Amino acid sequence: MASNSQVSGEQAGNTQTVRLTNQSGERVGGSFYDTVGGKETFRKLVAEFYKLVETDELLRPMYPEGDLTEAAERLQLFLEQYWGGPTTYQELRGHPRLRMRHAAFKIGPKARDNWIRNMRAAQDTLNLPPLLDAELWAYLERAAHSLLNTFED
Repeated sequence: MASNSQVSGEQAGNTQTVRLTNQSGERVGGSFYDTVGGKETFRKLVAEFYKLVETDELLRPMYPEGDLTEAAERLQLFLEQYWGGPTTYQELRGHPRLRMRHAAFKIGPKARDNWIRNMRAAQDTLNLPPLLDAELWAYLERAAHSLLNTFED
C-alpha cells in the first residue's frame, strides 16, 4: 500500500522514515502501542507519573487508597488498550467512560494543570522520537482538558 504520509526525522544520529497512515487512513506498520515499545513503555510512563502524583498536594487526595498501585494499573491498562495493545482494560472494567469515572472528583484548572505537568514530566522520561512523542502528548493533553468538570479550584 502506498503511504499517504511519510515523514523523515532524525534521532540520535539515525534517520528513519515513519509511515503514519496509508491512503485509507489506516496506520501502517503496526499499532502505536507496538511502535513505541508496548507494555514496557506504558508501564514506565505510568510508574513515572504516579511517582509525581504521590507527592502532589492537589492530586494525591483524589486517590483515597493508600497505595497507588491499583490506580496505576488501571491507567496503564487503559492507555495500552487505547493505543492498540491488549484489551484487558475493557475485559476487566468495561467501556472506559472516562468522564463518568472521573465525575466524582472536582477537576478544576489547577488539578488539570498539575496532571498535565506531571504527565509531561513522565512522558519526557520515555525519550520517544519526536513524531511519536507529539502524537502521544496530543492525546494526553486533550484527555486532561476533557475531564475538566469545574472552573473552581
